[in-house]
Amino acid sequence: MSKAIYIATIEPNSGKSIVVLGMMRMLLGKVARVGYFRPIIDDPATGEVDNHINTVISHFELDINFKKAYAYTRSEVLQKYNEGRSGEIIDGIITKYKNLEEKFDFVLVEGTDFSDEGSIIEFDINVIIAKNLGIPAVIVASGLDKSNKEIVGNLKLAYDTFNSKDVEVLAVVANKVTQGCEEELEQIFDKDFANEVDRIIIPKINSLLNPTIKEIVNELDGNVLFGKEYLNNQAGSFGVGAMQLRNYLTHLKENSLVITPGDRADIILGVLQANISDNYPKISGIILTGGIIPEQSILKLIEGVSLSFPIIAVPSGTFSITNRIGAIKSKVYLDNLQKINTSISTFEKYVNEDRLADRMITFKSDGLTPRMFQYNLLRRALKHKKHIVLPEGSDERILRATSRLLASGVVDITLIGNKKKIKSKIIQLDIPIDFSKINIVFPTESPLFDKYVQTFYELRKHKNVNLDMAKDMMADVSYFGTMMIYMGHADGMVSGAVHTTQHTIRPALQFIKTKPGVKVVSSVFFMCLEDRVSVFGDCAINPNPNAEELAEIAISSSESAAAFGIEPKVAMLSYSSGNSGKGEDVETVRTATTIVKEKRPDLKIEGPIQYDAAVDMRVGQSKLPESEVAGQASVLIFPDLNTGNNTYKAVQRETGALAIGPMLQGLNKPVNDLSRGCTEDDVYNTVIITAIQAQGL
Repeated sequence: MSKAIYIATIEPNSGKSIVVLGMMRMLLGKVARVGYFRPIIDDPATGEVDNHINTVISHFELDINFKKAYAYTRSEVLQKYNEGRSGEIIDGIITKYKNLEEKFDFVLVEGTDFSDEGSIIEFDINVIIAKNLGIPAVIVASGLDKSNKEIVGNLKLAYDTFNSKDVEVLAVVANKVTQGCEEELEQIFDKDFANEVDRIIIPKINSLLNPTIKEIVNELDGNVLFGKEYLNNQAGSFGVGAMQLRNYLTHLKENSLVITPGDRADIILGVLQANISDNYPKISGIILTGGIIPEQSILKLIEGVSLSFPIIAVPSGTFSITNRIGAIKSKVYLDNLQKINTSISTFEKYVNEDRLADRMITFKSDGLTPRMFQYNLLRRALKHKKHIVLPEGSDERILRATSRLLASGVVDITLIGNKKKIKSKIIQLDIPIDFSKINIVFPTESPLFDKYVQTFYELRKHKNVNLDMAKDMMADVSYFGTMMIYMGHADGMVSGAVHTTQHTIRPALQFIKTKPGVKVVSSVFFMCLEDRVSVFGDCAINPNPNAEELAEIAISSSESAAAFGIEPKVAMLSYSSGNSGKGEDVETVRTATTIVKEKRPDLKIEGPIQYDAAVDMRVGQSKLPESEVAGQASVLIFPDLNTGNNTYKAVQRETGALAIGPMLQGLNKPVNDLSRGCTEDDVYNTVIITAIQAQGL
């Protein structure tokens, strides 16, 4: 079930506030606790806060701290991009959002404002954010100065873009539509949009388009001479009072804003009189231009009149001020209850709230992006802090990953190696590590060494291991680290940056052993592709598994996928799909698939199946149209190590995918093997996965 909705727009001044305010009111009537979040906000002026956040939080009395309601300002985002740290932006947004998601039953997420007019990049950013948060979207577009075809065309383009990134769009909103065009617009919507998408049409509401006098004062940096209490008056229209009074009076309209030089006493006094006359429309305010303040006698006269509008003095000339007022785009502010209430009532009038709320609250996302996957890993590891031992303590990649791990507080670390050499290298490389937070041990100098030797001897004496042999074994960093796990002095081990796979896992196979009912130790990689996370197995351990072993690898891999939040849809890969191929290799895969179906009838599994049919919906449906897995496989089981290892490396290199692993499956306690070509990120991610395994998966 979805816990959030993303409100996105495709242009500036779309009237997104109507949707945000109306939807917040709707949600508060359906859900107990509703939160509000803005991933990126404009840079507030000194001493001010973001108007959107302030309005929503205050008006609806939401229990949210202002700083927790957004992730970054525009300038912070720009700085990170310029420093090459763009990946941190999504990570930070996910973290802030997840904190709110844990606290609230539902979170309304409001996208950016398009302050940079028509920014394509900004639209893409909103798509990326919605995708990485894993939540559906509502898209809002303005109908001002557009034909009905243009409105629908723009929304269709935006809808297709969100869909292409696997972001579900629950509704599209055509806002500020010219009244009387609704029926034709509905017909175009019916032609271009699928029925499952709600199409919402909201007509242009003039009272929401007109700026308040307060907005005008703020824009012009005006000085309010009289009528401060009427700054929320709306300027229905504006005009310059430059002609003779008798002629100007005929141009007054309801809620007119009068713009006139400050020395035109005749216009000022005439407008005051017209406002109290039943024969003329009401005035919303007077703007006095040129930096001219009326003479004292005129000011005294105004003071004695009961005003219902403000009078403001501005320093610039009439022509400049008129142009600036014409360019003001109205916003909704906290203290303008009239606009807030109008927005909410407009939304209620034109939106089927019950249907929309039901779709929002019951929506279930099938997607899991790499960023969200990595965030979830970190959060899970933090829940129950574990102790991980790293036998290759002097390797630079190990040390840099250790620094990051300690800084995040996600695990406790023991490095195995010469203490002086490790400390010297840390200082030499200028790696920020607090030595008081790290344990460094050299096997033969450890007070536990003799105990470990004796334990290993007892465990392996039936294999003709004597004490001298046990002592030699325990001096080896892999054996010593593995014994730490066996004895409960550490929870897991990660090695392989320097040593071979065999050197890393042999000790585990000798005395940690496999879990009950497990005969095969295998491995998986979590392949973080651009738009999804797939599980690849086995790409590191078993060279040529038979059908029974391949079936066990598939079952273990599906369990690993489910344990890490990935719905297992298992593809048993081969060079043919379905019943088309013959030969010993494909028959092994076919038999393995049958075994899995017998042992785990609950699993969605397909095999034999080719890679393209497993991951490409178009190909999958053409080759296996009735399959629940074809085109959407999340767990891909390779028939042998040669195929699996080469494929994962090819995918990693050619697509830029992040390959987390290999994670070993089937051992009683977690030991994981790194590639000797691993990076600092590989070490970091593998340690976190190991810590999660140690929690009891």
